[in-house]
Amino acid sequence: MNWSWNFRSMAPLALLLFAAGCAVGPNYKRPSAPAPPAFKEQPPVNFKEAEAAGWKQSQPGDAYSKGRWWELYNDAALNALEEQVNVSNQNVLQAEAQYREAKAAVSVARAALSPTVTTAPAATFAGGATSTGGSSGASGSRKSFSLPINVSWEPDLWGNIRRGVTASAADAVSLAANVGNARLLYQAELAQDYFGLHGNDAEAELLSRTEASYKEYVTLTRNRVTAGVASDLDVAQAETQLYAVQSQLMDLGVERAALEHAIAILIGKAPADLAIPSVTLNASPPPVPLGVPSELLERRPDIASAERQVAAANEQIGIAMAAFYPNLSLTGSGGLESSSLAKWFTWPSRFWSVGAQLAETLFDAGRRRGVVAEQQAAYDATVAAYRETVLTAMQQVEDNLAALRILAGEADKVLQTIQAAQRALDISSAQYRSGTVDYLTVITSQATLLTADVTATTLLTRRLSASVLLIEALGGGWNASQFPK
Repeated sequence: MNWSWNFRSMAPLALLLFAAGCAVGPNYKRPSAPAPPAFKEQPPVNFKEAEAAGWKQSQPGDAYSKGRWWELYNDAALNALEEQVNVSNQNVLQAEAQYREAKAAVSVARAALSPTVTTAPAATFAGGATSTGGSSGASGSRKSFSLPINVSWEPDLWGNIRRGVTASAADAVSLAANVGNARLLYQAELAQDYFGLHGNDAEAELLSRTEASYKEYVTLTRNRVTAGVASDLDVAQAETQLYAVQSQLMDLGVERAALEHAIAILIGKAPADLAIPSVTLNASPPPVPLGVPSELLERRPDIASAERQVAAANEQIGIAMAAFYPNLSLTGSGGLESSSLAKWFTWPSRFWSVGAQLAETLFDAGRRRGVVAEQQAAYDATVAAYRETVLTAMQQVEDNLAALRILAGEADKVLQTIQAAQRALDISSAQYRSGTVDYLTVITSQATLLTADVTATTLLTRRLSASVLLIEALGGGWNASQFPK
């Protein structure tokens, strides 16, 4: 055999296999994103007081850093409900299943890097009349036993398979971040519903106290009418105030029931299976570790998910560019074949063959160029979406910092309003008893005090909700280190 000629004929094939370590297309680089050195909005006064007392923005608590941010509120009932979101919320379970699906797809893509080995054992029996010299002879039978082993492999010459694996892995990590984002979203929604429900309870308690007070005024006006120092108009006005408060108190039940039902769904239960006792809100929002804007890139799961989508889109460009280069397919087969089972595994029964095929598209009317342009545009779209996600995250942080600061100042003013309205009611009530003013003055004072009290209760609920939204905007203690390895 002429070995030198054989080597020369295999040289192109060896060169192509050597090139299998190459990968065409752009290398991935994380796109830039806007990240100012500090947030524009400053935390509210109570946050600054907490920092002066020893709390530092850049040193979140242990529970917060581990994702159990709700423990900042020091509410055992809230803690118990939040823990159930991870294991029972159907939307979170759906996101986890989608991640497991994407993770399995990585294994499917990686398998294309290895050869495929198949076999198809067969046994054939055939019979019929034999003919000799144009005349039929005795019947005969033929038997054949075969055990073929077929091997096929397409070397990853231009990196398109490896890029496909990398893209699948990036998609899987993106969905892993989506799981974290789903958990954070529904945990935050539960906390807002929880505070809304107990804010409802606080308003109900306020209206119940007001109802008791208004009943005393109804009794007062009736006694004054009996004594002949007032008209029945005063009684009618007092009863109107009482009945209005009673109707407001009843109406609160609709909102409370809806919030309780929503919490049940968030923890994966039927509404009939959950009853939350009435509790009055009285705690102010806790301080939340802020950090700096650039940390959002690592602490927000939706930002991390968007960045991984950019990485996956980058790999698709390389896959599209690899279509301009030829594909090499290597095949081989071997095995045993014999007409006798006894001789099936003998050396003369062996057979083998090897082959290689090089395929290249010569003309496609610009299809490949179009696919590359399509993938480049798709990449640009994911970059824009990533940057928009970062900007939206910063807006959400700024919005809720502003809300906390402004609502804290408003709460102070409402407290002053309540104190002044209570003083006005005390004075007008005393003047009415002495007969120096009519009952309309008392009604006006009552309405002003009730409005201020309801506003204070609503403001506390809004402040707690804003603190939850701030925690959500900051990532809820999530960080990129939680990505699966």
